[in-house]
Amino acid sequence: MAGSRLKPCFDNLRAQQRTALIPFITAGDPKPEVTVPMMHAMVEAGADVIELGVPFSDPMADGPVIQKASERALAYHTSLRDVIGMVKEFRKQNEQTPVVLMGYLNPVEIMGYEKFAQEASAAGVDGVLTVDLPPEEAEDVMDIFSSNNLDPIFLIAPTTTDDRIKKVCSVASGFVYYVSLKGVTGAANLDIQGVADKMKQIRAHTDIPIGVGFGIKDAETAASVGSVSDAVVVGSALVNKFEEFADKPDNIQKEVVAVLSSMRSALDSGMEKAASK
Repeated sequence: MAGSRLKPCFDNLRAQQRTALIPFITAGDPKPEVTVPMMHAMVEAGADVIELGVPFSDPMADGPVIQKASERALAYHTSLRDVIGMVKEFRKQNEQTPVVLMGYLNPVEIMGYEKFAQEASAAGVDGVLTVDLPPEEAEDVMDIFSSNNLDPIFLIAPTTTDDRIKKVCSVASGFVYYVSLKGVTGAANLDIQGVADKMKQIRAHTDIPIGVGFGIKDAETAASVGSVSDAVVVGSALVNKFEEFADKPDNIQKEVVAVLSSMRSALDSGMEKAASK
């Protein structure tokens, strides 16, 4: 397949004037056999892109909720290779929905960049967000990813300077991920006007889509953020359900689908209102 699925997905959404809904879950949480059926259920509930967390023992950008998700997955020894295998299994039934792996550099480095890129691409991965790989240190890695049709996705924070935004946007592809809060995932309340202002600043440097994550707690915040961005990334609000029902894994899917469906409805009705103005 030439190129990742991300660009055609966002092009299609843009043509429909729809905001992408990107759910994040940790692969292998609360046990490995839950992940692939959950991925399919999330697509049914309205997910446009899936962000799959690679469990890691020291997830420094993540708050307690997602840290615990990694711990539950690692209790089953869920490895990077296992996560790639889950994507391969997902692709047996779904060839369209883009999948982005989100994680940290250490497991990729241990596997080897070239080997990782080849295996991830062959399995059907479309993008890679490596939290602790800044663009200044990523040139060789980006070449390997790009040659294997993997989009390197980078983070922009509220504190990111204009010069650095320009640098990030010059090397990013797929989409840019704006971290809407100072702090870790699942943190405090969102300042929607602040997000809107930052979107304008980022868009001055790029026309690739901008996704917003960290702090999307419910349908209302999803709709508010969706009105000013190209994509809404929701993680902790879903992973909370994995923790709440960890001992009843059969109930998790229903709970996650309910949260996502309400967000999808809110995003779509928000776009309809905006279009009718």
